[in-house]
Amino acid sequence: MIPSSRLLLSALVGSVFATGLFAQAPAPKIVFPDASPAATVKQRVGLTDIEVNYARPSVKGRTIYGGLVPYGEIWRTGANTATKVTFSTDVKLNGAAVPAGTYELFTIPAKSEWTVIVHKHMSQWGAYAYDVKNDVARFNVTPTTLTNSVESLSIGFSDLRADSATLYLSWEKTRVPVKLEVDLVGQLVPQIETAMAATEGKKPYFASAMFYYDNNLDLKKAAEWMDAAIAERPAQMWMIYRKGLILAKAGDKAGALAAAHEALELSKASTTPSLRAEYVRLNEALIASLK
Repeated sequence: MIPSSRLLLSALVGSVFATGLFAQAPAPKIVFPDASPAATVKQRVGLTDIEVNYARPSVKGRTIYGGLVPYGEIWRTGANTATKVTFSTDVKLNGAAVPAGTYELFTIPAKSEWTVIVHKHMSQWGAYAYDVKNDVARFNVTPTTLTNSVESLSIGFSDLRADSATLYLSWEKTRVPVKLEVDLVGQLVPQIETAMAATEGKKPYFASAMFYYDNNLDLKKAAEWMDAAIAERPAQMWMIYRKGLILAKAGDKAGALAAAHEALELSKASTTPSLRAEYVRLNEALIASLK
């Protein structure tokens, strides 16, 4: 027979566990790092906003191309879900037209030539649901060999211009460049012409004149707009110097020389030493080029 004290202790312990006083604590929630961290890169080219969303696997001592990433097979161009790229306007990639929108970016690596594929956005994991019928554009690119190895896959932009850039992929010792072009002139000229035709509001004379100059558009309009900009802010040496550039490009040598000499005299009178030195040098160079 169990002594009464032992019965009492047993009942007490049972009561404690029943009430949960000694219940085990739940396992803590642990967040582990991603093997291939997600990344987003954004870039504006001209007036076009571009965003790339991808996951970044690392080399970790492995052979990447021809090993982890087989040659001749569709690759998600990253890890996890297929790499996604968004363009706010129509663009050209290596000359291939791609309408504004969001797409998946697939590639087929090879030793001497890669195939780059812009695919209808399917939010797919990997490349398992890839279907050639959903290709929007497909073109070939010649990869280059890097001197130093890139540990983690990197997608970015370089060679930025007002109407173009290079969209590149770098990993291990391979860099894959894609020429990206935007129709900046087609986008901006209608806006400029509308602004200049308006009967009210401040007009962007200087910026418009320089845009036409930089893009070899109507130089007569560019000169007229620069004159209007100078009329709003007389005796500005930096504007008058640029008027000389426009006239020189338009073939008006006499007008360009006159503008350059006027800007030179204003430059010499500047009380800011660094500004004076810069514009004296620029105008003297322009005058020398016109002789």
